[in-house]
Amino acid sequence: MDDPDLGPVVTGRQPAATIIDCPVQDGRLPLARARNLGAIRALDHGAELLVFLDVDCIPGAQLLERYRQASLELTHHRSLLCGTVSYLPPPGPAGYRLSDLATLAEPHPSRPTPATGEILRSTDYELFWSLSFAVTADTWHAVGGFCEEYEGYGGEDTDYGQRARSAGIPLTWVGGAPAFHQHHPVSSPPVAHLHDILRNAAIFHRRWGWWPMTNWLHAFADRGLIHWNRSTRRWDLGPV
Repeated sequence: MDDPDLGPVVTGRQPAATIIDCPVQDGRLPLARARNLGAIRALDHGAELLVFLDVDCIPGAQLLERYRQASLELTHHRSLLCGTVSYLPPPGPAGYRLSDLATLAEPHPSRPTPATGEILRSTDYELFWSLSFAVTADTWHAVGGFCEEYEGYGGEDTDYGQRARSAGIPLTWVGGAPAFHQHHPVSSPPVAHLHDILRNAAIFHRRWGWWPMTNWLHAFADRGLIHWNRSTRRWDLGPV
């Protein structure tokens, strides 16, 4: 997505990487479309298990193997598999030492943290996030992929969780499949993404009947950036 410098970085490396160009319009990154394109290409080449990892996340040494094991262990093979994600502190001058990643940060406290080898079922689909997850090819087809109406920051992964719930696909947290989110500056609330969040939240509300990302929406409202329109029952730009 709008990254022409990626090709030279991965060219000539093994295993060989396949780069799929996903055009960007109006500056909004089409995250949902990009994930769908990657999945389609992998399935066309015979993939049986799809593993999704955000670009700023480092996979733990056993992530792929644990996702594979979990997909085989489940009696109900259709499942949305999620591993833990730890947010790393800023790296030192030499970067991160891969062998030390697990000691640098604990898994995110708002998500389940099953022990290594443990599989934990959940019915709280709002906790699904796309930083790190895996699905079998059969599960991918059953859910139907990401909704490509979403562009830019926020909402598309919460929507995917609801699509899985509607399709009757269990949500499963997998122990021993850690990913490590590299440190980068963030703002809270993410004011730089206000327009994307407002637009995507409205799409989600139309599709599912309730508002996602409410913590951010209320934080924007507290700053006078948006307001709740009682007549239309929608969030609008600007103060009341």
